[in-house]
Amino acid sequence: MPANKNALLRYKVLDKCLRNKYRKYTIQDLVDACSDALNELEQIEHVSLRTIQGDLRVMRDEKCGYGAPIEVYERKYYRYSDPDFSITEQPLTSTDIETMTQAVNILRQFEGYGHFAQMSDVIGRLQDNLASAQGAPKIVDFESNKNVKGLDFLTPLYDYISNRQTLVIEYQSFTARAPHRYKIFPHLLKEYRNRWFIFCTERRSGKIYNFALDRILSIDVAEDIPYQDNPNFDPSTYFDNVVGVSRWGEPVEVTFWATREQACYISTKPIHPSQKIVESNCLGGSRIFKVFVEPNWEFISLMLGFGPGVRILSPNNVVRAMKRKIRDMGQIYEADLKLLTKKDKKR
Repeated sequence: MPANKNALLRYKVLDKCLRNKYRKYTIQDLVDACSDALNELEQIEHVSLRTIQGDLRVMRDEKCGYGAPIEVYERKYYRYSDPDFSITEQPLTSTDIETMTQAVNILRQFEGYGHFAQMSDVIGRLQDNLASAQGAPKIVDFESNKNVKGLDFLTPLYDYISNRQTLVIEYQSFTARAPHRYKIFPHLLKEYRNRWFIFCTERRSGKIYNFALDRILSIDVAEDIPYQDNPNFDPSTYFDNVVGVSRWGEPVEVTFWATREQACYISTKPIHPSQKIVESNCLGGSRIFKVFVEPNWEFISLMLGFGPGVRILSPNNVVRAMKRKIRDMGQIYEADLKLLTKKDKKR
């Protein structure tokens, strides 16, 4: 199966068209759909009829392709005879596995270089997936959630950022009653706890926004609006004082106490690169730590996750924020569930 990037993109577009039960696609419709996708992502203006015909032959091929059940009905329209078929659900072929194995072996040569230190995680994932594809037992189980919405936007957004394209996105937050359209200059994709975010500059205000991919409804390219960089957004420093993805304000020094048990976890997996031990000879083996962070919601949530094993000592505004959350949690557990449900419905 060809590893050509443009060919793989065409296969994905064709697969999407052939699975569509609500539209009839002629061969010219398929040509136009592939041309539009390649023009949008790769600035390739036209795909030939012969190329698409060749793609369909490859997709049908059981040895070199996907064994796709493509049929022509009414002597004009193309679709899958099996409406549940998709090339994305097919197992990897031996050629696929061989190609990916070669790629992983090449990537492993760069693991020792400082600039590629984070590649170890990616390589480990690839190795384990390849082993599973070949029927070998799973050796490493990485944290993942395939059911998270918005993952299908990852590849297009990566290409849009690479090609410096201005976008129009339709977005609806969890608290909004209706979606809103934003014109943005996309800068960075970031993952936090299996949820993906796009960091961008909103064209009208010039402010930096982060949008969760699972709340994006649609993405379009704004061809008539030139892309603009934002001098206030440097991905190499933007998250220096942040836990998670949201910015809260100026960073502060947060001091907190941890029980002996939690101190062991926090010492071996720091909650932030700035973490330092202030005092380690506390009663019962507990410790006092400090971090220099923006106390955003992700930080507060992380500290709450330690339960009674951690107590914020300073500054006072962060202590008060923790107390409010703990008090609210206590009230929820003391309140009648029926009353809570009624109160929630009125919001």
